[in-house]
Amino acid sequence: MTTRTFDHEILDEVKKRWSPRAFDPNRPVSEADLMGVMESARYAPSCFNEQPWHFLVTIKGEADYEKMLEVLAETNREWASKAPVLMLILSRKLFSRNDKENRWHLFDAGTSWGYLSLEAQRRGLHTHAMGGFSVSRAREIFEIGEDTSVIAAVAMGYYGRKEDLNPELQKKENPATRKPINEILMGR
Repeated sequence: MTTRTFDHEILDEVKKRWSPRAFDPNRPVSEADLMGVMESARYAPSCFNEQPWHFLVTIKGEADYEKMLEVLAETNREWASKAPVLMLILSRKLFSRNDKENRWHLFDAGTSWGYLSLEAQRRGLHTHAMGGFSVSRAREIFEIGEDTSVIAAVAMGYYGRKEDLNPELQKKENPATRKPINEILMGR
């Protein structure tokens, strides 16, 4: 497994968080943990306190879960179908107070997702956000209007067995390294 090195002291949840593909299909996420994760997402900051984000959450065993699988790219569906929770991150494009463009809505929804992923980590859950899904299929299946951005799909659950993944995915099942801080810090 890849070992990450940290140059500065940061939250343990940030250190431990990564995006695995091996989920335990036999261990559901409790309602208390799901609601705690969503509560964290709810308290993210946003422009004018707009809170434009929405999370379309599906639970394994429910009809909408199967619909969510239809939205995912086949390569993601293979492993994500083991996760007990699948969701879409959505964001309203316009301010609710005046229906003018909210050019910060994606930034705000991303911040909310960050809070969600760290609270999940704190609770012993893992999250894996995906870009491999069909926005048009999501709009069609879940009747999502054009006034809403369909940003990402997310799998959430407890870590499973790496050995249950196909050999190609097993090679990728490690926390990814990061660029050195001097490559992301500008103007210093």
